[in-house]
Amino acid sequence: MLLTDSVATPHPISRRRIAGWLGATALALGSLGAQADTWPSKPIRFVVPFGPGGANDLVARAVAEATARQLGQAIIIDNKPGAGSVLGADIVAKSAPDGYTFLAPAAGVVTNAMIKSKMPYKEDDLVPVAMMAVSPSVIVVPADSPIKDLKGLLAASKTGPGLNFSTAGTGSTPHFVAEMLKKNGAKLQVVPYKSGSEGVVAVVGKQVDATSEASVVVLPQIKGGKLRAVASTWNRRIAAMPDIATAEEQGFPNIFIGHWSGVFAPKGTPDDILDRMNRAIDAAIKSPELRARLIPQGIDPVGGTRADFVKFINAEKARLAPIAKASNMRED
Repeated sequence: MLLTDSVATPHPISRRRIAGWLGATALALGSLGAQADTWPSKPIRFVVPFGPGGANDLVARAVAEATARQLGQAIIIDNKPGAGSVLGADIVAKSAPDGYTFLAPAAGVVTNAMIKSKMPYKEDDLVPVAMMAVSPSVIVVPADSPIKDLKGLLAASKTGPGLNFSTAGTGSTPHFVAEMLKKNGAKLQVVPYKSGSEGVVAVVGKQVDATSEASVVVLPQIKGGKLRAVASTWNRRIAAMPDIATAEEQGFPNIFIGHWSGVFAPKGTPDDILDRMNRAIDAAIKSPELRARLIPQGIDPVGGTRADFVKFINAEKARLAPIAKASNMRED
């Protein structure tokens, strides 16, 4: 009976401890609420997990500048390249969820977990906020190549030893394109380079037969008469070069991938802040000034709601994970 009473009726010290815990929790929740109400009250940091000057950095800087005008607060770009974008992603995943640190990565934020045996953070440590833009991937060959379309590329690959196809390394978007082509019967020898730009240079110099790279990278070479576009791999034509037919239009709907970029936040960032950041980014992306800055370079602005971005991320995971597994894409 005494034991029952002691369990049913907590000791006064326990009551005080519980009251203290409840009070601390209330203070923490109140602090988060006040923080969301006053956000942003200081500069925001966008961590770009790549070096300056690349396509992802270009998009992040353009969107950050336009979003800063929407929020009335500066957004600082902090380049943290390394480990295929894992270094920068890890920094953000372990940052305080206070609405002042965001990640502006590319597709690697989704595919890295598919190809790396160890990751320093969990996938759900990063929360999707908004999709910024996509630079559709374009399959290209030398300008004087006899290959003019996807059917021609597949046919050419089946003669002799096949075609050499350059990529930006294991798990890169060009690597996924190569595997998608293989699933359609192409006979390809994948040749990895350190970057997509180096892979493109190899096609221009005819060290390899073909590659696939972001439109922002290859459009100058196409316009300059050094490369021929075989197909774009997005679900719509590139606004800057609408004469390039998509893979789907050529009868290959499963060759679908793009060099996209978005914004993520550390898990635990208040929903109110995430929603406000999403609305600011979406408004920035829809602005005529930003569209006029990105579209001529082969970059298509996207935007949309948080739910739109989550749906896109989930679809990418479901579609690309089986390809990575079937082709044994392993980086470690």
